[in-house]
Amino acid sequence: QVHLVESGGGLVQAGDSLRLSCATSGRTFDGYTMGWFRQAPGKEREFVAAISFNGGSALYSDSAKGRFTISRDNAKNSIYLQMNSLKPEDTGVYYCAAAGRFTANLEHYISWGQGTQVTVSS
Repeated sequence: QVHLVESGGGLVQAGDSLRLSCATSGRTFDGYTMGWFRQAPGKEREFVAAISFNGGSALYSDSAKGRFTISRDNAKNSIYLQMNSLKPEDTGVYYCAAAGRFTANLEHYISWGQGTQVTVSS
């Protein structure tokens, strides 16, 4: 499996930007779809964005579309989530994850990081 470590979270104000990073190690990184999920307090974990193994395709949730951009650098075994125009409802723990198929379905993701907290104040 792939070992994942997120970073880049923090406390920001509404309208600000953040860039999350996820560093990977272990099995071959460039064979996996990589995704970002988030979990707000008291809510279920939800899909945010995913990127195919070669970076050629991406999926976004409706809330992320137009504001967030997922990218990957296979040479650095890393993925990123650029988040712009942040809103208080974007607050939560953000997780990166790896899947063997290109999907937004959480159940297909087989490796997970520990998460990084993002807090957006109004």
